[in-house]
Amino acid sequence: MFDDPAALTAHDAPQSLWNRLARQTPQPDPFCALTAWQLSFRDAMDPGRPYIVRHNEDGLVQFALHVLGKTPVLGPIERLWLFGCNVLGPAGPDLLEQLVDEIPAVSGNRCTRFGISGIDPEGVLALELRKRFEGRCSILLLREDVQGAASLVGGLDGFLSRRSPSFRRNLRNSERRATNVGVQFERHCPTTPDESDAVFQRMITVEQKSWKAGGGMDEGFSSVFYAAMLRRLSASRDGRVVLATRDGEDVGFIFGGMIDAIYRGQQFSFADACRDLSLGNLLQREMIAWLCERGAERYDLGPARGPFMDYKASWAELEFPMESWVLSV
Repeated sequence: MFDDPAALTAHDAPQSLWNRLARQTPQPDPFCALTAWQLSFRDAMDPGRPYIVRHNEDGLVQFALHVLGKTPVLGPIERLWLFGCNVLGPAGPDLLEQLVDEIPAVSGNRCTRFGISGIDPEGVLALELRKRFEGRCSILLLREDVQGAASLVGGLDGFLSRRSPSFRRNLRNSERRATNVGVQFERHCPTTPDESDAVFQRMITVEQKSWKAGGGMDEGFSSVFYAAMLRRLSASRDGRVVLATRDGEDVGFIFGGMIDAIYRGQQFSFADACRDLSLGNLLQREMIAWLCERGAERYDLGPARGPFMDYKASWAELEFPMESWVLSV
């Protein structure tokens, strides 16, 4: 029933079927359906967890085995945030239905719960799942989120025109202050694993000097996850990193990745000693300027609601509801 771990290698490439279908499937957080997100999570958190990938030329579904108490559950490989969709392509619902019909057995117990993540509650997939499974399964709402995003239509000027006058004024003042003390910005798009690792180490150096030191991207799961993600993005040249320097020292970074014309932000940080320079805002501004020069159309900032997310309201004027469901057969 479960696949050989080595079989993931065929999917782990920029133009694999998995990644092509992730690009084609309408969903609130398309970047997080890519292998750069899903398989990097597996590397960092669950390298030995049993999984299933079923696919044909028009669809793909992916699940990993989770056990809640004594109950086996098949849910998405990325099980922590539940951002990217794990039912991809127009034939994805067919493959899901086939899997549900099989009712796979795990250690003698029937696996009768299937988790689907990253669903647009009003989208085509949601309508199709309701049509197929309402009446034969219980469809339980597991989680609700809202993806915050900013339109980049009209370039940097267009983006700024959709911000408040006070936002624009404060940003200009921050730019002048940072320029006066010698802050400069570097743009990096790693194209090899070695380049990726070198840039990542510079980010870690900043993280260790930040207010998050010891609790951010520099330790444990986060370090492995984001390093693996940036390496994968180097294969497609879709990683985007901006580093802020001052007097030859790295003092800030922001990074994320592209999926077609959409940028998905991941992390940013800055040295605590530079807190008064508004480097977080300036890093965002520099990244947006770069994205606009490259023709990006949208900046996804991730969840827009919850603790520590208030700052996103100034940057993101778009919202995309997102749900995760459990089909209980």
